[in-house]
Amino acid sequence: MSAPSGKKHIVLGVTGSIAAYKSADILRRLMENDFSVSVVMTKEAEHFITPLTLEALSGRKVWTGSFESWVKDGHMSHISLAQDALAVLIAPATANIIAKLAAGIADDVLTCTVLATTAPILIAPAMNETMYHNRIVQENCQKLKDHGFIFIHPVKGQLACGIEGEGHLEESENIVKILKTVI
Repeated sequence: MSAPSGKKHIVLGVTGSIAAYKSADILRRLMENDFSVSVVMTKEAEHFITPLTLEALSGRKVWTGSFESWVKDGHMSHISLAQDALAVLIAPATANIIAKLAAGIADDVLTCTVLATTAPILIAPAMNETMYHNRIVQENCQKLKDHGFIFIHPVKGQLACGIEGEGHLEESENIVKILKTVI
């Protein structure tokens, strides 16, 4: 499970947002910048992009929400992922994953990995503008910021609901640039 020799290792978390398809581009750009990447998907993300797509692009096993996939050769995958990571990047991050992390809920491979790592954690939200600005979502974001999580704020753009607003996932190249300044 360790990163290939000489490579900087990143865990890319993908959650159930329509913007999940952009994770393939983020993954590609991370690899172009000489990162090895382990992808961890929530079960909701699998509705928008398949693990097979991200596995083919990364050349590595994609970890999913399935509890059966967590143990490999006697090792707990979330602990190995957490220890090997130079950083954890969740892009896109939904209101749901932000709330779960703010509450300390660890009920899938991604949330367990985040709670088990000492690496920097970057969150790139993507959601409807009204959802993003909801007071509860903003309180959850602030709570995570207070605990050292780094937010890559969404930008104004065309949203899946058909409106233009803040909630559009930051562009892939900017996400990678910001990640590189953190590690």
